[in-house]
Amino acid sequence: MSDDFTQLKDEEKEKLLKFEQDDFDDPAATQSTNAATQHNNWIAGVILIAIGLIFLATNLAGFMLHNWWALFILIPVAFTFGNAYTDFHENGRLTKKGRGELTSGLILSLIGCTFLFGWNWGTIWPVFLIIGGISALLKARND
Repeated sequence: MSDDFTQLKDEEKEKLLKFEQDDFDDPAATQSTNAATQHNNWIAGVILIAIGLIFLATNLAGFMLHNWWALFILIPVAFTFGNAYTDFHENGRLTKKGRGELTSGLILSLIGCTFLFGWNWGTIWPVFLIIGGISALLKARND
């Protein structure tokens, strides 16, 4: 019985090594990885510029953000919207993954902006229902 397990482990190791080697030999896999990295670098650059402009406006114009830490909630939002855009661009439509990225990006944006600008949660909560409704409409449209 233990010989069977040993044989299965050896077969799995061989398959895994072959799979990893095939990934390195495939130029299409390398190209798609490079494109994704370039896309993420672009988003990261835009985020840094936006944060720098916000802090510059704070210093020059006297514009105060008391909850500046909420900007850190908005950083993943840029990547989430970027992923949704990439999914739409690659598939020509908004897939299930893209809808999830878009919905979560909208929810995180609302949470981040609520903290950042000090909005009242009692006033803002219906927007979460609106986002859920938009998500349901997008699902019904694409299914």
